[in-house]
Amino acid sequence: MSSLRLVCLSDTHNLHDELDVPDGDVLLHAGDFTNAGGPAEVEAFARFLERLPHREKIVVAGNHDFLFEEEPDRARELLGEVTYLQDSGTRLGELAVWGSPWQPWFHDWAFNLARGEAIAAKWALVPDSTDVLVTHGPPHGVLDALTNGTPVGCEELAAARERVRPGLHVFGHIHEGYGTRRDGGTLSVNACNCDKRYRPVNPPIVVDWDGERYSTGPT
Repeated sequence: MSSLRLVCLSDTHNLHDELDVPDGDVLLHAGDFTNAGGPAEVEAFARFLERLPHREKIVVAGNHDFLFEEEPDRARELLGEVTYLQDSGTRLGELAVWGSPWQPWFHDWAFNLARGEAIAAKWALVPDSTDVLVTHGPPHGVLDALTNGTPVGCEELAAARERVRPGLHVFGHIHEGYGTRRDGGTLSVNACNCDKRYRPVNPPIVVDWDGERYSTGPT
């Protein structure tokens, strides 16, 4: 597998059908595909995924996707024939992918953990060999600023990322942080499709891997 086109989505909040999703080899969704995480919402998202042509579809849950925390077996069954990652990995040819839904405590939503040791234990599971990291939330200081400029990403995730140094890190959660940024050898993608007002105005972000380097490409 000498090259790949990865199409990145996140925070679609039941509005996925309003997006123009580009074709590609791999679809990555970084969570919050529902609003309240109920079974009907998960089923609707599964139907959306089934219609897409991408040969690989990889999904992590987000803080809105309650069913994946409360009834994980049922949620995964409803999601259908896609790869769901929760502190687990998969491979895309020679690329190792790791996915996780956790975030620093945020109101009473799903997949909350306290900053510090509790959430650091989750990031300690990320293998050093990870090439593509997919998390719901951002690392501290990277595409994680609120409208007032306050960074709210996870410090422990930032530390783990420094250890792992993935070539690509895809996340969402902070709608205001949509966009891309390169730090050293890591291309960061905040793929939030909904803006702060939950309007699906941000297009999916396309990332091309040429066998050596990840770059953002045209849709």
